[in-house]
Amino acid sequence: MTKLTLGTHPFLLGFEQLDRLVEHAARTGNDGYPPYNIEQTSGNSYRITLAVAGFRESDLSITVEDRQLVIRGRQADETDERVYLHRGIARRQFQRSFVLADGVEVDGASMENGLLHIDLRKSQPETVLQRIEINSGGRK
Repeated sequence: MTKLTLGTHPFLLGFEQLDRLVEHAARTGNDGYPPYNIEQTSGNSYRITLAVAGFRESDLSITVEDRQLVIRGRQADETDERVYLHRGIARRQFQRSFVLADGVEVDGASMENGLLHIDLRKSQPETVLQRIEINSGGRK
């Protein structure tokens, strides 16, 4: 028995890239840091919130690369000579990626109380009706 994937299902033409996106998302599996929430704020908008305590805005980078939202954090090296008795707040760099569907765009980003908010908006595609003429005789 042959296993059908989204890209090989006979009714889903042109969705081969979806399989590749799913595989890529699984390979780049994030390690759980920093923790995040994803919420739907309206019918066509979403918000991703990352807990980035200790990071300044200048330590963070947000980019969209080939339909992937990529958030990177890297803190500058400490120059002071602090002596920690306990260090429970992570100071490690991170990269977290989210695959964006067609039509989803980043609407903006903000920082508030150690939380990075990234707002996304999904545009509504126009309904297209196309009439296809049938040619007699052969292929074109």
